Amino acid sequence: MKQVKDAMSALNAMVGPTHTLRQASEKMIQHKTGAAVVMDHDLPGPCVITERDLLKALAAGMDVDAEMVGDHMTGSLITAAPEWPLQTAADQMVRHGIRHVLVFEGPELVGILSMRDVIRVGGLAADARADAA
Repeated sequence: MKQVKDAMSALNAMVGPTHTLRQASEKMIQHKTGAAVVMDHDLPGPCVITERDLLKALAAGMDVDAEMVGDHMTGSLITAAPEWPLQTAADQMVRHGIRHVLVFEGPELVGILSMRDVIRVGGLAADARADAA
């Protein structure tokens, strides 16, 4: 059975809450990902900014060079462990309508899992959607 650790990606796209939305977008494009992890010593834990967050800001007419990541990031996250079955993580993503989960081994952030990773490794997303219906 495939596990989250078999599909998760490294933490490449990292930004801080004081980065602009443009800087976050550039980082996400550079690393070919739909989400960037937001880290800062003043935050209680890691957060995420996603392409959906960026699109909402654009649709609202906000200035991507003036708006800060910290005002648009998601702090309430669904997380996974590396040893979870990949199907369990896919089920959680579908159930919560999200495309990215942070992967923690104990208290340590060790990776990020995207729906694209799930599809790439096992094509389990279609099974998870059918199960959730």
